Amino acid sequence: MVKKNKILEKNDNEIKKLSEAIKSLNNNNIFKIYNSTKKILFISFLKGLASGLGWIIGATILVSLLTYILSQIEFIPILGDIVSQLIEEIETFDR
Repeated sequence: MVKKNKILEKNDNEIKKLSEAIKSLNNNNIFKIYNSTKKILFISFLKGLASGLGWIIGATILVSLLTYILSQIEFIPILGDIVSQLIEEIETFDR
């Protein structure tokens, strides 16, 4: 009988701790934000804008570096003509 009482008290304490943890989770901002469809759409829109901007900046840097590296390779005989044509195509595309 004493063992059962101890087990029941231990279970009651654990249940109280779990209910307190659930209450603290319900007070978290993440659940408040995701309860509203408008907020979810707005946050997704901002994520999309940031992602698109990152892609554009990354592609710009990559193309600039690639153009610079290719312009330095121009003196190699075999690749020189190909690189020169590629640089001319890039320059005419910019205009």
